[in-house]
Amino acid sequence: MTAATPRLTTRGAGVPLRRRGVGWLGFAPFGVYVALFLGIPGVVAIASGFFSADGGFTLGNFSAFADPTILKDFGNSVWVSAVSALISAVLGSLIAWALTAARPDGVLRAAVDSASSVLAQFGGVMLAFAWIATIGPEALVTRFIQALLHVDINGNGPFLYTVGGLLFPYTYFGVPLMVLTFLPALDGLKPQWGEAVATLGGTRLQYWWRVAVPVLAPAFLGSAILLFANAFSSYATAAALIDQGGIVPLAIKQQLTSETIVGVANTAGVLALGMVVIMAVLMSGYALLERRTRRWQR
Repeated sequence: MTAATPRLTTRGAGVPLRRRGVGWLGFAPFGVYVALFLGIPGVVAIASGFFSADGGFTLGNFSAFADPTILKDFGNSVWVSAVSALISAVLGSLIAWALTAARPDGVLRAAVDSASSVLAQFGGVMLAFAWIATIGPEALVTRFIQALLHVDINGNGPFLYTVGGLLFPYTYFGVPLMVLTFLPALDGLKPQWGEAVATLGGTRLQYWWRVAVPVLAPAFLGSAILLFANAFSSYATAAALIDQGGIVPLAIKQQLTSETIVGVANTAGVLALGMVVIMAVLMSGYALLERRTRRWQR
């Protein structure tokens, strides 16, 4: 009788426990990174809102939500993020739809995918400078419009340096992000669905209205929520364009660096908590829509 070989207990779908243990071990470095550089700082920042300047527990910092300026900053953040997300979602979905006509392994598809990956991550001071050089008070496009149409787009002050001006950079990195997130959903549309509609006497318009749009709606809304969350949490580009606040990330910066108002540093934690609550609601909705999208992609 041969020596007994060690048996690996299986669980669930029959994956060996030893193999699962190795998998979790490989995930450990990323988990440690997330905990040290995202989890712990986030918890500390939010928890600071529940303490006073002398370290005592307090709920007094929540009075910041009664400040009209803070409420206005939240309103500005919501509307500029929502509008930029809507514009980016529409433009990005049209670009993604046009790409479905290209070969999946073709040069055009590869070029657009690569460009979208780069542009979706382009932000901060460099993006702010690019837009200043484009539509700033003395920029190329501004001068061209003045010379050609005799219209001064900055007649009431530099529009780019206002909250509304953030629509330009936010849409800039929102469109390629929409292409990246929505294109897989369009690729998931099966040709057999269109053929079935045509066989039953349906038109192309009926196919899109009764089949494609309902199927793509969860993916589209989920991508739009992701665009909103991305714009809502953006800081560096806005900080390079706007000095006096106007949106929540800049309001948090003012609370932390204010030299004229004493004892407001911990209020930044309350504002961060407000952002986290809004983001949690949005990402929960995104997770539900993503789960629904996967049902027909299988």
